[in-house]
Amino acid sequence: MRIRVFVLLSFLLVSSPFLQVARCQSDSDAEVVEVEEGGDLGIVGEDVQDYGSGSFSPAPGVETVCVFPKNPSKSVMAGEESELLVGMKNEGKLGINVIAIQASVHLPFDHNLLVQNLSAQAFNNGSVPPSAQATFPYIFAVSKFLQPGTFDLVGTVVYEIDQLPYQSTFYNGTIEVTEAGGLISVESVFLISLGIALLVLLGLWIRSQIQHLSKKTKRAPKVEVGTGTTDASMDEWLQ
Repeated sequence: MRIRVFVLLSFLLVSSPFLQVARCQSDSDAEVVEVEEGGDLGIVGEDVQDYGSGSFSPAPGVETVCVFPKNPSKSVMAGEESELLVGMKNEGKLGINVIAIQASVHLPFDHNLLVQNLSAQAFNNGSVPPSAQATFPYIFAVSKFLQPGTFDLVGTVVYEIDQLPYQSTFYNGTIEVTEAGGLISVESVFLISLGIALLVLLGLWIRSQIQHLSKKTKRAPKVEVGTGTTDASMDEWLQ
């Protein structure tokens, strides 16, 4: 497994020389390790090895946390990049070598139904010394064709301790996917069009009912006036 990871990272170094890496450097007087820019950051696509296949267990003494720095509501716009920060705390006696961060999108009612595998972000030189903390950025984007709604996001970080692979889940919760292009979505346009069509049909029905009632009122019964005969004796008596 160690050889496969080394070969993959070497390939990333050769194919992506202009990408950046988040490097963690420790401070001897502080417990917090800040992430600095430098080196190369490899972005691993879906067609490359899946780091978070679920075959690794979390290491004891390692705690993770996730923060959406610019998006506390966890609303993700389809097709556009979103950023989250992964915090790692190393309470062990050995240093942590962070290999990659990746995530996937699932249906909220069943995690076995995978919606999308997001790209993995590999770190060439990401480390967390013992009794220290570090923060790593992760930038992802859901498919622009994903229907707006609520989905579950599962994020994992893969790392090594003493050349043994581990992985920890830093986030397993819901996100709200919105459609790009403003507040009006395809669903909203459909509902508005449906409402207008129903109003038009209702107006036509009311009009037909009014016309039907007006036709009935015009069909009034005709009274025939006939010629009557007068009695001559009656006329003389009246005179």
